This record gives sequence, C-alpha cells and structure tokens, in this order.
Amino acid sequence: MPTGDGQRVANRPFLRLTGVRKAYPGVVALAGFDMAVGHGEVIGLVGENGAGKSTLMKVLGGVIRPDSGTIEIDGIVLDGLTVGQSMKAGIAFVHQELNLFDNLDVAANVFIGREPRVGGLLNLVDERRMRGDVTPLLKRLGANFSADTPLGRLSLAQQQLVEIAKALSLSARLVILDEPTSSLPLAETDRLLEVIAGLRDEGVSVIFISHRLGEIERVADRVVVLRDGQRVGELERAEISHDRMVQLMIGRDLKVADTSERAGRGSVALSARAIRTAAFPHRAVDFDLHAGEILGLAGLVGSGRTELARALFGVDESFGGAVTLDGRRLQVRNSSDALAAGVFLVPEDRKGAGILLDLPIVENITLPNLRAYATGGFVSKARERQQAETSRRELGIKAPSVETRTGSLSGGNQQKVVLAKWLAMRPRVLIFDEPTRGIDVGAKSEIYRLMRELADSGVAVLMISSDMEEVIGVSDRIAVMHEGAISGVLERADFTEQNILLLAVGRSIARPGQIGETLK
Repeated sequence: MPTGDGQRVANRPFLRLTGVRKAYPGVVALAGFDMAVGHGEVIGLVGENGAGKSTLMKVLGGVIRPDSGTIEIDGIVLDGLTVGQSMKAGIAFVHQELNLFDNLDVAANVFIGREPRVGGLLNLVDERRMRGDVTPLLKRLGANFSADTPLGRLSLAQQQLVEIAKALSLSARLVILDEPTSSLPLAETDRLLEVIAGLRDEGVSVIFISHRLGEIERVADRVVVLRDGQRVGELERAEISHDRMVQLMIGRDLKVADTSERAGRGSVALSARAIRTAAFPHRAVDFDLHAGEILGLAGLVGSGRTELARALFGVDESFGGAVTLDGRRLQVRNSSDALAAGVFLVPEDRKGAGILLDLPIVENITLPNLRAYATGGFVSKARERQQAETSRRELGIKAPSVETRTGSLSGGNQQKVVLAKWLAMRPRVLIFDEPTRGIDVGAKSEIYRLMRELADSGVAVLMISSDMEEVIGVSDRIAVMHEGAISGVLERADFTEQNILLLAVGRSIARPGQIGETLK
C-alpha cells in the first residue's frame, strides 16, 4: 500500500529504491540499498554471487517484502510490492533458467495461464487471436520464427526472445534480464544485445544482470555495483570499464591469470582419432591433448563440443574411432571405464549432473570413490571428513563446514565441489564443459587459477567454452569445432576472435598454413 499520501514527484525516474533492507538470520542480504532506473534506460547490475542481486530481484518481483525502505514507481511511494503490484506496474523478468514449455508453440508460451477465450459457454482458447497478438511482438524483436512454431524447434537464443515477447505482452515497462547470455555463443549474444538496445530506444527500461562484463560495457547506460548487500559504486556511461567494475565488485584489483606463452607442452596424454558422436555420426573428430596444457574447445552452439566430451567420458555412445591414453588404447564403454582410467568430466549442468544438491559437501566429494575411504567394507566417516577438509582448504571452498548442504553454496563454490571430487581421485585428463557458467568474476579467477595449477602439475585439461574472452585468455591452444569435426587448431600467436569465428563457421583463417600442423 502507498505510504503517506502517495505524493507524486516531478521529473521522476520510473523506479527508485531508497534504503531497502532485508535480513535473514545471521545474514544481511540488502543493507540500505539505493537505486534509480530512468525511463528507457539500461542499468547494468553487477556483483559477486552473494552480493544481494537475487534478493533485490525478489523484492522487485514482490516475492519477498523488505524489512525497511521504500520503493517508488512513477512517483508513488510504496513500502513494499506484492507480485500482483509488480506485474501491474509493468515489471517483467527473464530468468537465466527459462520458464517455457517445449510441447507448446510460441504463442501458447507467451500467453500461458492468461489465454484469450472464445466460444461462450464452451470457453475455448482463441488461438487465432493469440497468434495475432504475438506476431507483432516477434516482429518488434526481429525474430525469424513465427507464432505457431513449436518451442522445441527453437535455439536457446530464440527461446530467450520468446521470454522477452512474454514480458512485452504484459505491457512491460521494466524488463529485468538475469544472466540471459550465460549459455549463448557470440553471434546469438550479439543479437540479444541488439534487442536490449531496441527496447531502450522504445522507452522500455532494462536491468541487465551479467557476469560477462564485456557485455555490460557494450549495452549499459549506467552500472550499479552491489557488494555485501550495499551499493558500493555507480558508473556513468563514460566511466564504465572492465577493470573499474571488477575493482568495485571485489574491493581490490583482480589478479589476472597468467596468459603468457608456456615453456612447452608435455607428451600426448590423450589422442582421439575418427571419433563420431550421435549428433554427427558421419563426421569424425581428430585431436591430441598434451600433458600440462589447457586446450580450449570453441565453436558455435550445436557444433558437437558437448557431445564429444560426453563420448570421451562414456556418458554417450561413441560411433567408431579410437582413443589412446598415454599411448595405450582406451576402451570407454561407460563412465566407469573413464573414471578407472583417470578421465573425468566437469559438466556444464553442475546442478543436474555434477553434484547432489541435498547432500553435504563431504558426501559429494567422496561419493564417486567410497572404496578409498573404506576398511573391511565399512566407510570411515573420519577419513571422508579428512579428505573433504583438505579439499575445502586447498580449493578455498567457502562454507561453514564440510557438512554444509551443497545446494546452499554459491555457483562458484558448487563448481569447486565438483572439481574437488575429481581431484581427490588424481585425474590424468580433466574435461571442463563451460566451467564458469553463471559464476561471478572473482570465482572465475579462482577457477582459472586452479585449472592452470592442474596443467602445471601435468594434468591434461580440455576446456569447452562459449565465452570468447575466456577461451582466448585461458587456453594454450584452441581447437575449433564446426558441424561435428575440428576445423582447425590455433596456436597462441593466432588467437583472435575473428580467427575463431571463421573456423567456427567452416572457413579458413587468414594464414591457414599455421593451422595445418593441425592437431599435433
């Protein structure tokens, strides 16, 4: 309900938060937070995991009520929002995890739960009207698909546009995008950023939350930085830079990963020849991965990178080809074979495939190798705890204890738990699939450091990444996939976004002779 007399303010922004505070037992999530969002303005909202961004979004969505402070919309002062008030005010959300239904078409997804009706007593869904209302929204967003397209046929980037169309169908005046590009390759990310700029030009306000600071630099009119529940800084357009955002987010300069040329690679640890996957059964993959190197694996979404990783780890069947490990033939019929050989996978979907959220840290770390902690068939809890404590200390896992529920940890710390369980088993080859997806900039730096330390200790690291800055900054070499095969391998001297994109679409780079020593 409005406080005071609901006084309207001249020259007002669309949204203003003043002194918003929200505390939970032992934790202050928001500590007197202030922020204003103007009409047709793109605000980049950045901060490490745990900075208070999620709590702030819940306050704006009416999911939780702040303990104190005010929310002002078009000059009407409120002490809190309900979900209904938030929607009525025109605040719409596009979450990182899309809330869509593959078995419905685009129009049905946009109007889910509020379908127009026709037919009197029959109360039938008016599909013609629904598609007619959605078509101009898709045109407005520059979508290249129609309202009757089944959602399951759309790419992830196209599904993001469906979510934005849903927001616009609600007459959204403020669209909040939470990590919308975390799973998108460069070309589709560019398209989404163009859509955000178009919304701004039409007078729609946008709050853009992303750990990819380069995207914030490109699209934001202002940047608001959260740390420990407080606004610690605000950057105007001319002030926005990667380094300045990082300094405000973590309160210090970020130590950059060592990207200098390495002294040299070790011998070939893993060699793959003529590997074919279910996604591309008629295309063969050849590459060599050396001990002590980080080989980046780049390519467009759908190029077959994840399918290759799953085949090497034995999750998916490989349709022919041969893999050798340290010169010996490796038969991987399932993941148990890969584990026994020391080939491990850190999957892209860490919550769905990497960890058990409801189990404590200690059990996640020791579960894959319980025999190592057992005597006479009985698992020693003390030995399990000893290993977990060692992993927590060495990897810097931030948690009250190793008995902490893994699902309560930040994304970066969850990723460290996934890594800890494999490190406890002494890997020979470690495959990372999108290792920093949804992880804040400080935790990214730690993951990069751990990867480099692993490589320096002799582990062969294969890193799949759609983040161009990441794959260029971390890799010793970059292999690029196109339609199920390696289209080229770049040495560090040839690391450019242009070269990676050319190979990703099946073309040659400016100096193709340098790729030709190919895959050795």
